[in-house]
Amino acid sequence: MVTLFGPLLGFRRRYWPYVGVSLLLIVAQALRAQGVMPGGVTRLFISDAAVLESGDARKDLPCTVTPVKPALGFDLKFHSGYEVTIPLRDLAGDSNELTMIFRVARQDRAEEPVYLSQRMSVPQIEEDSKGDAYLRGNFDVGEGKYHVDWLMRDRTDQFCSSSWDIEAALLPKDKEMALNIGPNVVEPVDNEPFKQEPPVARAQQETPINVKVMVNFAPQNSLSATLQPLDTAALISILRNIAREPRIGKFSIVAFNMQEQRVIYRQDSAAQIDFPALGDALQKLNLGTVDLKKLEQKHGDTDFLTGLMTREIKSDQDQPDAVIIAGPKVMLDSSVSADALKEIGEPRFPVFYMNYNLNPQVNPWRDAIGSAVKSLRGAEFTISRPRDLFFAWTEIMGRIVKLKFGRTASSPSEP
Repeated sequence: MVTLFGPLLGFRRRYWPYVGVSLLLIVAQALRAQGVMPGGVTRLFISDAAVLESGDARKDLPCTVTPVKPALGFDLKFHSGYEVTIPLRDLAGDSNELTMIFRVARQDRAEEPVYLSQRMSVPQIEEDSKGDAYLRGNFDVGEGKYHVDWLMRDRTDQFCSSSWDIEAALLPKDKEMALNIGPNVVEPVDNEPFKQEPPVARAQQETPINVKVMVNFAPQNSLSATLQPLDTAALISILRNIAREPRIGKFSIVAFNMQEQRVIYRQDSAAQIDFPALGDALQKLNLGTVDLKKLEQKHGDTDFLTGLMTREIKSDQDQPDAVIIAGPKVMLDSSVSADALKEIGEPRFPVFYMNYNLNPQVNPWRDAIGSAVKSLRGAEFTISRPRDLFFAWTEIMGRIVKLKFGRTASSPSEP
């Protein structure tokens, strides 16, 4: 099987071969018209509209379509889509072009569909090629029931088509969660993970909340040489969730990486988090290399974490109302020393740790950051699912507000 991974309705461009009878790498050379189709049905070819309207499954371009059920992501949107396999021999030739078009409509509003499209240019494939090509695409939906009509057309107007129904619904225990997409809404997937947040209408108050956020941008697997897209998306979702809080008026951001033992990006006392600048900084991560000087240090990683926490939490300048640490588990040979924690003292503000851990049952032990936060009388929250992020942040903000405004209200009577 050969894998075609293009950003079909939102997927990152990734391609790699599968070793079978032959080894072949298919690269999508040109990708155009991604996303919502301007004009919708009025821009469709007559043949495309006829295939979508018929609802029949076409197989003159042989393919197998597997719908992907909606699943809630850390960005608090439901992600759905499809997976397709096509025999390589049916794509053989000098070149080909695949056009995917599908419409998604509320089951109770079939007359108001959203049309999405994607085109992919396929390079030359030998006539005797074995195996299959594999591709997939996705889109976002809010809560609701939807009907999907999908087609794929090649350059010779051969079609593969299918249709299916999907439902996106929160579990009863999660109904109070506020999603980042409205009910019965269909959207193409956003391919810009570090795009700037739109301005937030901040709460009008005399003393806006000031938070410092420390994020360890590192993969779940500490031995990985790359920061995985899933991990990046989860950590950015945590950060965006904080950025959208209207009661926060000032942000300080410290992005670091434990494997490289360095601070990657810093932003001090800003009214808005600069996501594009953070994205640029993360591009410079080089997890596959190791500094020999750091290898020579017996407990270099512990020393780095100790120094970082001491500087950021002990600092007397621009005291925040809370310090929030986020990232995957950091398992070190030695913990942050008790003497270092004594040097920090007892913070005049709460410290929270949002521990991003997709498989807590595999590693249930407290990590180095969690141990330090506990010693500082802080609180730790395990973020394994989207609901964990929502409810953890609700509790964190509740504690920050109570401590800040409770202290502010009592200050005039203090000696």
